[in-house]
Amino acid sequence: MKDIAHLRKSYESGELEEAQAHSEPLQQFEQWLHAALDAGVPEPNAMTLATVGADGRPSTRIVLIKDYDARGLVWYTNYDSRKGRELATHPWAALQFHWVEMERVVRIEGRVERVTEAESDAYYASRPLDSRLGAWASPQSQPIESRATLVANAARAAARHGLNPPRPPHWGGFRLDPDRWEFWQGRKSRLHDRLVYQRDATGTWQRLRLAP
Repeated sequence: MKDIAHLRKSYESGELEEAQAHSEPLQQFEQWLHAALDAGVPEPNAMTLATVGADGRPSTRIVLIKDYDARGLVWYTNYDSRKGRELATHPWAALQFHWVEMERVVRIEGRVERVTEAESDAYYASRPLDSRLGAWASPQSQPIESRATLVANAARAAARHGLNPPRPPHWGGFRLDPDRWEFWQGRKSRLHDRLVYQRDATGTWQRLRLAP
């Protein structure tokens, strides 16, 4: 077994200087996301979502970004899941993208709210049929007896709804409205680049560099 304490990697694939960085964080995010897409990074749309429960206990999971614009970043899920329940109690969250091959991390924090019913309907209708039926079949985050339970639930959903299942009332989107972004670029000798954008009381983004 390898000694994990001695695993090392030298980060030397890029840099993040103020002169080249955008003044607006959304533009910087879009540039890096497109670079990850162009580079063929596996699942560049995957992001870690961190929430906090009523007991103050944090939890994380991987979700997929499905849309973004000036209003924030959007993902879809079961509102009755653990993350859905936690966001109903504490509507603040953190997101993180880790594009390992590019030695880049983007961290985002902000307030979360549900997207509109129309937005959830439109995205749900765009999903493959199996995924739409799966939203009916899975009581997400709840204990089940076995995988056979899911298969049986999916079969019942298919028999009931056919080829045009409606969006379940417990399923839809969330949007995080960022008030803080951090862009991390790995650098040699652990002297990494970290640029933070924070929104002030006027809504203006202030950019600063953090020590690694």
